[in-house]
Amino acid sequence: MASNLVSYIAQMLTPDMIARIASMLGLDSSKVQGAVAAAVPALLAGLTGVAAQPDGAQKIADTARQQGGSLDNLIGMLSGGDQTSLAQSGSQIISSLFGASNGSALANAVGGASGIDQRASGSLLATLAPLVMGGLARQSGGDLSANGIAGLLASQKDNIAAALPPGVREMLGGTGLLGSLGASAQSAANSATQAANQAARSAAASASAASAASQRAAAAAVPSSSRNWLYWVIAALVLAGLLFYLFGRPGEPVTPQAGTPEQVTPQASTPAESLTVGGIDVGQQVRDAMASLQTTLTGVTDAASATAAVPKLEEVSTGLDKVTGVAGQLSAGQKAALAALITPMMSTLNGLFDKVLAIPGVSDVLKPTIDGLKAKLAALSA
Repeated sequence: MASNLVSYIAQMLTPDMIARIASMLGLDSSKVQGAVAAAVPALLAGLTGVAAQPDGAQKIADTARQQGGSLDNLIGMLSGGDQTSLAQSGSQIISSLFGASNGSALANAVGGASGIDQRASGSLLATLAPLVMGGLARQSGGDLSANGIAGLLASQKDNIAAALPPGVREMLGGTGLLGSLGASAQSAANSATQAANQAARSAAASASAASAASQRAAAAAVPSSSRNWLYWVIAALVLAGLLFYLFGRPGEPVTPQAGTPEQVTPQASTPAESLTVGGIDVGQQVRDAMASLQTTLTGVTDAASATAAVPKLEEVSTGLDKVTGVAGQLSAGQKAALAALITPMMSTLNGLFDKVLAIPGVSDVLKPTIDGLKAKLAALSA
């Protein structure tokens, strides 16, 4: 069994593989390297959450069993440039294990932490998912039972929590995917907080020492009659320098706390309870529909995958029909809230629609369904 599962999987991804993934995504290799460093522990963290659910460990074990024997083939596909087939397989894995909503949350978190857009982060997760499952199977010691997989993931919680970037941990905090990491995730967060606090205390101590030294030097250099006003000037300068050090230094990104406006996605901006009507949670229905659309469309790369995506898109369309059926019962305020929920996401969805329809052979399969979806979303956001 691997001493560190995160490191084992990361070591499989050679610089050449990273470069090939970057080329597929149209991104710089260094940015993709950072995204991979976030994606691998994020996927493993999500798997620990799935394993804690009823029958979740069995689902992971079944999936790992399918991938484990072909790990070398999977690595060969990535090395040989067949990332498309790998991504298609990974998209199915993510949809099966995490579902549309949590799959979208993972893509958002990885993208937010690494500075790539959700489409690219979704494709990256889909490309890595088969390798992660294959690595999990390879390191299970041959025990691909539900108990064996659950035990392996449980033994790796500390390693996973330590490798998980703070931004990813914060953005996934409300999804339930990190619940099984428990104290491990909290310990990692506490360590980061303690380090920041220690740095602040050191800075304050340094500033205080500098202030005292400056005052002593000034006192020795000027007549006593001039010292009173000079002390005030020195104190003001030291205070200004300390404030600049703590709050005004450029070039240092600040990770927003979970739940602040910088991190709240458009899907989560409207309280779900305010949009419940006729026994249907309209807000949640729409959020799930848009998340499912993004995940499904990201997995479409050719006519075959487009055909496979039709049932999922029709399921989304049916869900929107239910929302439309009760939309007439919404108050003017609720309609405005619904429009505010949908409108910010339409530019992203329209971009995905256009990209998918531009793939050879896909328009003939998906255009009628996509046109219908666009019309329903436009009507609900009017």
